[in-house]
Amino acid sequence: MEIAKNIITGIYFIVCIVLIVLILKQSKEDNGASGTVMGAGANNFYEKNKGRTTEGKMKRTTIGLMIVFVVLTLVLDILYVM
Repeated sequence: MEIAKNIITGIYFIVCIVLIVLILKQSKEDNGASGTVMGAGANNFYEKNKGRTTEGKMKRTTIGLMIVFVVLTLVLDILYVM
């Protein structure tokens, strides 16, 4: 059981570090008041195909790693309670 705890803890730390790097590399999406005034709407080509860009892929990867992070947190909690 100790080996499983150590392996999952190692994977957990790797996921944490990768998540930190991915979150810091992402750009801010909010345009604020200037986006409202200038008319930055979601009706252009870039907004419709955003999932295919590097930013879209990074966002999907970040969401996936966050799910893995939560699952690993729950698994580690269960393992350390036993």
